[in-house]
Amino acid sequence: MLLHILFLVGLVAEGMTGALAAGRQRMDLFGVAIIACATALGGGTIRDLMLGHYPLLWIEHLSYPLIVVAAAMGAVLFAPLMRYLSRLFLLLDAIGLVVFSIFGAERALAMGHGWMIAAIMAVVTGAFGGVLRDMLCQQVPLIFRKELYASVSFVVALIFIGLLHLGVAESLAAIVTLVVGITMRLMAIYFKWSMPTFHYQHPGH
Repeated sequence: MLLHILFLVGLVAEGMTGALAAGRQRMDLFGVAIIACATALGGGTIRDLMLGHYPLLWIEHLSYPLIVVAAAMGAVLFAPLMRYLSRLFLLLDAIGLVVFSIFGAERALAMGHGWMIAAIMAVVTGAFGGVLRDMLCQQVPLIFRKELYASVSFVVALIFIGLLHLGVAESLAAIVTLVVGITMRLMAIYFKWSMPTFHYQHPGH
């Protein structure tokens, strides 16, 4: 129950961040809705397609895209207030990342896949909605150039899978993973932890 509530919170948060990204590109309301849905539901859609799981999550639960679009329209209406809520959005985004990652790993494990596939599906679910958002907005995806993001998703999956392997109840494993994952993500933002970058310049330029 708790995870489901947090999943809905994640949908709202990701939908609003997608809407704000569309607003920075001056898109119309249809574009805002599409970018919001891509951000909030894109990772889960790619995961289900890769795993061959049908119906897709948002088709199975039609309320999800409606929640995302409503959140996006809310972001449009209250856009002037969003700058005062930046820290709250960081927390909500961290919750969304971790919860989506747990759901991704759980879906793969439930389909009989091993730990590596489950960890990969966690990253796909948690991070690839943001990749779609940034690509549609013609930007280099945030996860490739900012603080640890996809890496947190991968570690979260390993913790969750490891706890299940040790016989910890799924609900308790999810709660422990949630706390650790959110803490890791917020620390990465605060201390600006990031992966080493690669800079290449063609000789003569």
